[in-house]
Amino acid sequence: MDSTVISVSGMTCEHCVTAVQKEIGSLPGVSHVEVSLDTGIVRIAGDPLPGIPALRDAVVAAGYEMASG
Repeated sequence: MDSTVISVSGMTCEHCVTAVQKEIGSLPGVSHVEVSLDTGIVRIAGDPLPGIPALRDAVVAAGYEMASG
Protein backbone atom coordinates (compact mmCIF):
# COMPACT_ATOMS: atom_id res chain seq x y z
CA MET A 1 0.00 0.00 0.00
CA ASP A 2 1.31 3.44 -0.97
CA SER A 3 1.06 6.54 1.18
CA THR A 4 1.58 10.26 0.82
CA VAL A 5 1.35 13.39 2.94
CA ILE A 6 -0.10 16.74 1.86
CA SER A 7 -0.63 20.05 3.62
CA VAL A 8 -4.07 21.69 3.67
CA SER A 9 -4.72 25.27 4.78
CA GLY A 10 -7.91 26.92 5.95
CA MET A 11 -9.25 24.22 8.26
CA THR A 12 -10.52 25.59 11.58
CA CYS A 13 -12.81 22.93 13.09
CA GLU A 14 -13.83 19.28 13.11
CA HIS A 15 -16.35 19.95 10.33
CA CYS A 16 -13.39 21.00 8.17
CA VAL A 17 -11.58 17.77 8.99
CA THR A 18 -14.64 15.71 8.10
CA ALA A 19 -15.13 17.55 4.81
CA VAL A 20 -11.52 16.94 3.73
CA GLN A 21 -11.65 13.29 4.83
CA LYS A 22 -14.87 12.73 2.91
CA GLU A 23 -13.65 14.32 -0.35
CA ILE A 24 -10.24 12.65 -0.38
CA GLY A 25 -11.67 9.36 0.89
CA SER A 26 -14.08 9.23 -2.05
CA LEU A 27 -11.24 9.16 -4.59
CA PRO A 28 -10.57 5.81 -6.29
CA GLY A 29 -7.78 3.84 -4.61
CA VAL A 30 -7.85 5.72 -1.29
CA SER A 31 -8.28 3.39 1.67
CA HIS A 32 -7.36 5.64 4.62
CA VAL A 33 -7.30 9.40 5.28
CA GLU A 34 -5.97 10.92 8.51
CA VAL A 35 -6.32 14.69 8.94
CA SER A 36 -4.60 16.72 11.67
CA LEU A 37 -6.48 19.94 12.42
CA ASP A 38 -3.55 21.25 14.49
CA THR A 39 -0.90 20.89 11.78
CA GLY A 40 -2.95 20.85 8.56
CA ILE A 41 -1.18 17.63 7.58
CA VAL A 42 -3.21 14.98 5.74
CA ARG A 43 -1.88 11.42 5.50
CA ILE A 44 -3.38 9.35 2.70
CA ALA A 45 -2.96 5.63 2.08
CA GLY A 46 -4.18 3.53 -0.80
CA ASP A 47 -3.38 1.45 -3.82
CA PRO A 48 -2.97 3.04 -6.23
CA LEU A 49 -2.91 6.54 -4.81
CA PRO A 50 -4.52 9.34 -6.80
CA GLY A 51 -2.16 11.89 -8.33
CA ILE A 52 -1.54 15.34 -6.90
CA PRO A 53 -4.02 17.04 -9.30
CA ALA A 54 -6.84 14.74 -8.10
CA LEU A 55 -5.90 15.33 -4.46
CA ARG A 56 -5.82 19.09 -5.03
CA ASP A 57 -9.24 18.96 -6.72
CA ALA A 58 -10.68 17.04 -3.76
CA VAL A 59 -9.27 19.54 -1.25
CA VAL A 60 -10.68 22.45 -3.28
CA ALA A 61 -14.07 20.67 -3.54
CA ALA A 62 -14.07 20.47 0.26
CA GLY A 63 -13.52 24.24 0.38
CA TYR A 64 -9.82 24.43 1.32
CA GLU A 65 -6.41 24.91 -0.25
CA MET A 66 -3.58 22.45 -0.72
CA ALA A 67 -0.06 23.78 -0.30
CA SER A 68 2.12 23.66 -3.39
CA GLY A 69 4.72 21.00 -3.52
